[in-house]
Amino acid sequence: MIQVRAKNLPANRFFHFVKQVLRSVGPECQIIVNDRLDVALAAGAAGVHLGGSDLPLTAARAVAGRGFILGATCRDPECARQALRQGADYLGVGAVFPTGSKSDTRLIGLEGLAAVAHAVSLPVYAIAGITLDNAASTVAAGAYGCAGISALSEAENPAAAFLALERALDRAAANINP
Repeated sequence: MIQVRAKNLPANRFFHFVKQVLRSVGPECQIIVNDRLDVALAAGAAGVHLGGSDLPLTAARAVAGRGFILGATCRDPECARQALRQGADYLGVGAVFPTGSKSDTRLIGLEGLAAVAHAVSLPVYAIAGITLDNAASTVAAGAYGCAGISALSEAENPAAAFLALERALDRAAANINP
């Protein structure tokens, strides 16, 4: 799954960017658009990820329907339970570690990640400050996976960095579920 995020692009440019991403990946890769349900639907993406100040999940579900993936950002168990009730399919949870990708983060750490992961039956993805060195600890805390903006975008070889991160997560999951 790839989440396409472009906070400062106007809708028309973001739409064309999402279409370009969709053309560049294989059919097995699900593209999720950050914040913009309209762009996600118009471009033919698999889903949208909504934060607390975005369109409410219930409204997005009413427009998008059941087969469309809805993600939500949460920082605590109550938010996670509410997102589940409102139709979320997965959660982005954090900030788990300090990050330079966002200026408005509040750290919840691995303990906060574990509390959310154990509060709901949804897949939980750890967000913020994920690196090759700490990704496995997020799975050990209960995350299904993680997001690695800087770990991938700042890598000399993003494809190799992605594969290394995927292997680290697979090894961590295997150690939990032998």
